[in-house]
This record gives sequence, structure tokens and C-alpha cells, in this order.
Amino acid sequence: MQKINLILKNPKIMENTTMNAQEKFIANFIKQQDNVMVSNSVIDMKSMLGIPTRVGLENGIISNGALVNVVSNQYGHLPNQSFFGEVERQLKEANINYVTKSINRNDRSFSVDYVLFDDNLTVNVKNCNDKILPMLRFVNSYDGSNKTSGHFGFFRQVCSNGLHVAQSEIGFSVKHRGKIVEIVMPEISTLVHKFMANEYYTLSNKFELMAQKPIKDVNAFVKSVADDLGLFKFDASATNAEPSLNARLVIDTITKEARILGAEPNLWLGYNAFNELLHDKLKKTFDQQANIDSKIFEHILQMA
Repeated sequence: MQKINLILKNPKIMENTTMNAQEKFIANFIKQQDNVMVSNSVIDMKSMLGIPTRVGLENGIISNGALVNVVSNQYGHLPNQSFFGEVERQLKEANINYVTKSINRNDRSFSVDYVLFDDNLTVNVKNCNDKILPMLRFVNSYDGSNKTSGHFGFFRQVCSNGLHVAQSEIGFSVKHRGKIVEIVMPEISTLVHKFMANEYYTLSNKFELMAQKPIKDVNAFVKSVADDLGLFKFDASATNAEPSLNARLVIDTITKEARILGAEPNLWLGYNAFNELLHDKLKKTFDQQANIDSKIFEHILQMA
């Protein structure tokens, strides 16, 4: 744990030290950061334009110097500094070790994953020798493309994507301070322990069930899931039955991870391969990703 704390404080230490698998994971993971704390403000559109505005379009949201939304007087703007800042304050106060992955999409919508790493929180999918960790994902947007939300999920150490199949949401309320709102969040440490004692282990049992079911024909499996859920076209074209680029990426991920983990292709690896494509390549909002992720999971679970 001491070396991990050093890595978090000084990522360059990884260049001159020997690390185990978890330490390498953390050192590489914390490189993947977008700036989500961009400058932002609420402006009066009438004053800015010098002309009257209609009801419902009184204010503008400025993010990193650009107008990204026009809203009503009733709209309460929640800055990322207040939202993500409160999450991190509570995690530090509870002495919960975590690493983050932050995503900034055009200074309009933002997501931060907080992966909680602790030996007491780690669960192994034994059939694959695959480690998963609890994760908190918080989403905020300045353009209204995503609702402000927080929910639990999972993170696989073998890859860099979170799994969003957990149903436990993190409820919170806001206090209006004029045009700006402040977040009022429940105690995160209590929520984490409740999640670990209930849904986390229930779902990890489903992961194990999927891992025990082999995929006999990887191409046929990928085609079936892609077709049934309408995720992408499996065939390269109407005249070419070879796997499309998206199909090939999923097939290759299943094969690669099976080799890394010393396992045969199975439904657990199949689900994770689709998850990786969803979050790395398919152009979806954060809300859409979470919804599709859950549909993929339930669909493949039924095959177990």
C-alpha cells in the first residue's frame, strides 16, 4: 500500500521502480485523465446580446469560454468543482483509497470513475482468475445531454473499462444558491459498505456463472449478440460476409483476454469484449452507454 500511495502522489516513480500487477495497473490508469474542472459560469443572455430573450431562454451556460447551453431562470447550474469535489472530499475523509479516470467531452459533458482499491473490496471471478473492484461513476453535463447522476459499478483490472450493470444509484439533492446549485450527498463510505454487502456479491455470482459457460464458436456468438441487440452489422458489407471492423474488435478482444487469463473463451469474456467496444468506439452519451451496457449484460447472462 505504501508504494501505491507513492505512485498516486508521484506517477513518475513508476519509471524507476519494480511494481506488481496492481501497482502497474494503477500507475497506467492514472495517466488517463481529462480536465473536468474547466472554467464555467452562468450569464444573463439579455445583457450579453443587448436584446430581450423569450421566457425560458434567459441564461447561458459558459464552459471554457464557449456558450454550451441556454436555460431558464429556474435552471440551477452545478459546477464540476462542487460536484466531483464533494465526492473526493468524502472519499478522502473516509480513508478510502481510489484512483480516477476522468472524461471531458468537448467541455459539455463529463464523467469521473472512482475505482476503489482495497484487498477487502476485491472479488475474483475464479474461473478466469479475473479481479474486479467496486467503482463509483459520477456524470454531469453543462449542455443537458446527460442527467447529473451517480451510481455503483465494477472495474476489471485486466482492462480499462468500467461495467455499469449495478442498479444501486447514489441519491443526492441540491441546494439553490441563486443561479448556482450546491450538491448535498449522503455519506459515501456507508453507501459503499451497503453495496458491498448486497448487490456487489450478488452480481459477482452472476459473473462467475457467465465465466463457467464456454463459447464454442466466437464468431457465431458475436454475430448473435450484435444482431439481437442491433449494436452493429456483423458482416463487412452486403456482399462481404467477413466480420466487420466492430465485429473483429470484439472477436479479437475475447481471444486476447482468454489467452492473457489462461482461460477458454466464455460468456464473461464475451460480455466484457462488447463492453469495451461500447465505451471505446461506439459514439453514445454516458446515459446511453450505461443503458446499453445493462442490456448487453442481461442478454448474455440468459445464455448461461
